[in-house]
Amino acid sequence: MRSSGRWTVALFLLAFAVPSLAATPRFTFYGSRMDPADTQARDFAKPGYGGGVDVSWPMQGTEGLLSVIGGIEASSLLSKVKTFQDQLTGLRVEQHTDQFYARFFVGGELGPHGNGVLQPYANAAIGLVVYGINVNVVVPDDSDRQNSINQKLSEQTETAFGWSAGTGVNLNFGKWGIDGGVRFLQQYGVPQQLGDGAVTVQPSYVQYRLGVSLAIPR
Repeated sequence: MRSSGRWTVALFLLAFAVPSLAATPRFTFYGSRMDPADTQARDFAKPGYGGGVDVSWPMQGTEGLLSVIGGIEASSLLSKVKTFQDQLTGLRVEQHTDQFYARFFVGGELGPHGNGVLQPYANAAIGLVVYGINVNVVVPDDSDRQNSINQKLSEQTETAFGWSAGTGVNLNFGKWGIDGGVRFLQQYGVPQQLGDGAVTVQPSYVQYRLGVSLAIPR
């Protein structure tokens, strides 16, 4: 955590140290990897992959150092199998959870939007998260998996609110650049299935992103 804090402070200082000769908005499309960051998230998902688009638009009077950001992204979180024992029959039961994760977000960003090649930034945002959750229950047959009993437990779409904070750097080559960074995402009030009872979890994720940025002429 101390190392992460030092990197954040360094990025903030570098953002103010890099001259911003022009406030140029940028549009970025990117691929991403989502890693569950806590026990609640890991209980229902493995790391997944996706992508998104966002816009960073400098505010007037800030010399391109402060901007408004907004975007949309989506990821498919890989299926997670949770095993438990039915209390009545003693059978081993597997719960298969598949999730589709989409997020609409808006927030603020600190970092230069000028003519420099190295453009570090730090940002924070609030977002609306949409989860597509599919849950299947399997009673496995160890001698022949084809004889396993499969049943769809639920298929639903749920929404949740959350926030994110992250850092990154845009390597600016004029009209385009290469953008990479990391974000922490926290969600609240996500309904899930846990065994034979419904629970509410507050999952968090770490997102790694890499993409291409395009300057928006104005």
